Amino acid sequence: MKTIKLTVAQATIKFLKNQYVNRDGKENKFFAGCFGIFGHGNVVGLGEALKQNPDFIYYQTRNEQAMVHTAAAYAKMKNRLQTFMCTSSIGPGATNMITAAASATINRIPVLLFP
Repeated sequence: MKTIKLTVAQATIKFLKNQYVNRDGKENKFFAGCFGIFGHGNVVGLGEALKQNPDFIYYQTRNEQAMVHTAAAYAKMKNRLQTFMCTSSIGPGATNMITAAASATINRIPVLLFP
């Protein structure tokens, strides 16, 4: 068995790329990509890992709450078979995601938040 050295961020992206949902005998990739705003907390590790994985699409956003609402809308449109990961910097950026996360939770819509 060959050992692979990865950072935590690289391993996270690799893990997310290998998540699938199986419904009615059809298998779908669960994560369509990543929405994000980079700041002091996530730019070095996660940003670099996303850059190294161009097949895991990254969309730069301007508002944390809007990106979570967009991920939830995408998941609802895809009948909960696919969603987006959302990342923001810690502090106010993460706080702005809470309202949209609560809305997704109440409606049982899958989104993954990485503050």
